[in-house]
Amino acid sequence: MKSRFPGFTPDALTFLRALKRNNRRDWFQPRKEKYESLIKAPMLELVNALNGEFARFAPDYVTPPEKAVYRIYRDTRFSPDKTPYKTHIAAIFPRHTAVKREGAVFYLHFTEKDLLAFAGVYSPDRDELLAYRGLLQEHHREFEEILRHKKLRRAVGGLQGEQLSRMPKGFPPCHAAEGLMRRRQWYLEAILDIKLLTTPRLLPELARRFEVMAPLVQFLNRPFVHKPKPKKMAFMAF
Repeated sequence: MKSRFPGFTPDALTFLRALKRNNRRDWFQPRKEKYESLIKAPMLELVNALNGEFARFAPDYVTPPEKAVYRIYRDTRFSPDKTPYKTHIAAIFPRHTAVKREGAVFYLHFTEKDLLAFAGVYSPDRDELLAYRGLLQEHHREFEEILRHKKLRRAVGGLQGEQLSRMPKGFPPCHAAEGLMRRRQWYLEAILDIKLLTTPRLLPELARRFEVMAPLVQFLNRPFVHKPKPKKMAFMAF
């Protein structure tokens, strides 16, 4: 049985527009219940419905809604921007064995005027970068074949992400996959019509994009497929 989601109400977008103009605690707190009913609860419902879709084509990325949906509260401790609330609503779907959300992920967010579906790697740490480059060094032809797929190119376009100006240290400068290995990011994204947000078409359109992007995510996560953690042995005190 297919999942269903009716879409957000137009009032959700009205709320986000007002929040953008009034990003203050004294404005938000009296309206917190409205945020909960118009945005948070439907977002959890959408994630639950998307999990039903992921179960078909990427079951390792099914994520409990309460873990997938980001909090609206911003961490302002180290930011010059002291506005207390995010003005985008987001959810992330990492591999279920990922440690601290390492590796490639599926991600979505929307603002009052933008709707984004994303899959891949955006801010890897040093060890992850080495793992991706090593993977691409050995299996770049397979990755290139994924990127050439016509259905993927029609749905989301080509590979995106920042690149270094030269080959990273430790890798051969004339490698056939130099263009891929110089990257610092490897991702695909689709900018969707915000009008979808308030219709039942939202779920199938997101699922369609995520499904065609799934081979890229699964390829990039090969270095991070963790074995089950060994059980701790109990020692008897003598």
